[in-house]
Amino acid sequence: MSLKPVKKSDLGKTWMNPRKGKRILIQPEYHLIVTEGTKTEPNYFKALQDNIHEKYKNRIRLEIHGEGNNTISLFDRAIQIVRNSGITYKHVWIVYDVDDFPADKINKTKELCNNITEELSKKSENNDVETFYHALWSNECIELWFLLHFDYLESNLHRSEYYPKLTKCLLKIGQNEYKKNRNDIFTVLLPYLTTAIKNAKRLANINEGKTPANSNPGTTVYELLEKLEPYITYPSDKIKKE
Repeated sequence: MSLKPVKKSDLGKTWMNPRKGKRILIQPEYHLIVTEGTKTEPNYFKALQDNIHEKYKNRIRLEIHGEGNNTISLFDRAIQIVRNSGITYKHVWIVYDVDDFPADKINKTKELCNNITEELSKKSENNDVETFYHALWSNECIELWFLLHFDYLESNLHRSEYYPKLTKCLLKIGQNEYKKNRNDIFTVLLPYLTTAIKNAKRLANINEGKTPANSNPGTTVYELLEKLEPYITYPSDKIKKE
């Protein structure tokens, strides 16, 4: 039997077991998100968590910790949470903005995530890694990920330049101006998620071989959203933008 996630178009449908007559629905894995930001990122990922919990309550656990720490201590904090939680997380996501930290720490965090995943793979049987660690960085800031829901861009911008661009895009779809820390940004951007993933992956291809500090603009936030997208519920009154 395949263990691949079901297609989003199939979510909510019922597969009946001829013998037992019970519903079979493949569940998402356990995830842990640890953020460097204390408001903008937690607000976004908390809304993602709430969306998924509508259908998969008590199954997927996206724990958000707005630590406000540097990237290395953020990684150490994630390790501590995993060890003390009693939960076997399949994926641990460490979220941070590149512009807040020195280049060596930015790049080191990605290396630490890769190294611990590799170590866990060597220790496990049949190289079946129990937990994957991921560095979800945005260069310069997570607002790049937000903007990619509307436009593809390769320009090296300062974080302050993203705000008016986001406001312009939001006003076009009848939303209020962009302000940092607004708590509805996930819901507002959700219909455009497919476009954001496509644009972010396009940037990733251009930045291939570069360190996070040298990938401007660039973001790996799409990796988490692409992983969880099959379990996200789109509003019934919204049309998903391809």
